[in-house]
Amino acid sequence: MKAAPGTYVLVLRSQTNAKVRIGRWGHLDVAPGFYLYAGSAFGPGGIQARVSRHHRRDKRRHWHIDYLGDVATPCGAWYSHETARLEHRWAQVLSRMDGMSAIPGFGCSDCGCHSHLFQTSREPDFGRFSELAGGEIAHWSCRPRVDGATRG
Repeated sequence: MKAAPGTYVLVLRSQTNAKVRIGRWGHLDVAPGFYLYAGSAFGPGGIQARVSRHHRRDKRRHWHIDYLGDVATPCGAWYSHETARLEHRWAQVLSRMDGMSAIPGFGCSDCGCHSHLFQTSREPDFGRFSELAGGEIAHWSCRPRVDGATRG
């Protein structure tokens, strides 16, 4: 992952049931499982800075996704350094994947998308996402594999 602009899907995991207040957006009932957030990072530091920010607990809450970090832990990211903004297309791809449920209105107050956050009870399929989205998409994981090596 480079400090260059691009689009990403942040993959988070919750292992608990919780109710989280998401700023002025409202409350979100969080269930155990995976949450996938489609976003872009075209500012300073690009994707590397944005994904690193999502991993920090001591940050000013600016985006809806910042509040979810209280109960869900980032465990990876899927990303592209293409110069086109792909987050809206990627949100559509996520909405079509088996087992994904959209969280209506989350993370899309500045666009016409139905949602930028999706939930699934099983580990998300990067290969399927990559196939549906097309283009060059990489993945990074902060979770160790069972054999102790790092995914990515």
